Amino acid sequence: MHSYLKSIGFACCKTNQVEEKLLDEVIDSAMRRSQISIRPETDIQFAEYSLDFCEDMGITVRGQIDEEDNFHIDHYFPYLRPRNITSNEEVFINKRSDSDSYAALCDDMRVGVSLIFYLQNAIDFLRNNRFDTNNFVLPTKLSGLAAEGAILLPTLRSMKDIDESKIEISKHVKMISDAKNGNQEAIEKLTIEEIDNYALVGKRVKTEDVFSIVDTSFAPYGMESEVYKILGVILSVEERVNRATHEHLYVMEIYCNHLVFDVCINEENLLGQPAVGRRFRGVIWLQGLVEFGK
Repeated sequence: MHSYLKSIGFACCKTNQVEEKLLDEVIDSAMRRSQISIRPETDIQFAEYSLDFCEDMGITVRGQIDEEDNFHIDHYFPYLRPRNITSNEEVFINKRSDSDSYAALCDDMRVGVSLIFYLQNAIDFLRNNRFDTNNFVLPTKLSGLAAEGAILLPTLRSMKDIDESKIEISKHVKMISDAKNGNQEAIEKLTIEEIDNYALVGKRVKTEDVFSIVDTSFAPYGMESEVYKILGVILSVEERVNRATHEHLYVMEIYCNHLVFDVCINEENLLGQPAVGRRFRGVIWLQGLVEFGK
């Protein structure tokens, strides 16, 4: 059973029988069907079937169609189709060893960690991988499914502070780039900056709560490479309803570590009421679309 089914409104899916019935519905009533030949010497096709259960949300089933036109399920995943271009940095894509799925890595220096996400449009990757390469510099859209989360109040930051932070991060990213290229002055500046920040946080944490000091954060969580614990500012909120289960969901546009992406969570798994300006803290499974052909 996929652990993030509840994020898109299938908290009631708790048995193998219910799961099988759900996957049969996706295959029989799929809104999008794609397939591609993976072995030129045979008629075996890599295929996927996707069905939305509310706007931009649903389940994709992947597998292979054999020479007798029978479909064999390899795996499935719930998805939230992202709306915003999150990054334009270089992306590396590799096939996972345990299934016919693909993971992508984007080294966006604004975040502070390498972004590893589950690739939603694997067939697009296979179709555009004509030159047998796995790295691309293309627009990337990200989204996240949250298993649980909570709403926090905002910090006392003005729009002026936010605008100034955008200027500072641009300078910081340039320094990191220079440091990677061996610029000794940039390396020294980054070192001094880290020492100053460490001293400042150490001083403030004695009298302040950590969530009043840290405005947003993005950090790997647990053993899964695509799972992160985030703290981000809510830019917009939409309420949606799963048409099959009638469970209520929240889709939030999140600003986190200078990235903007969508996060979906089941109302039952969210503590607090989301609103623009408040912050979301939770664990997400990161997914993404790479815009091949753009």
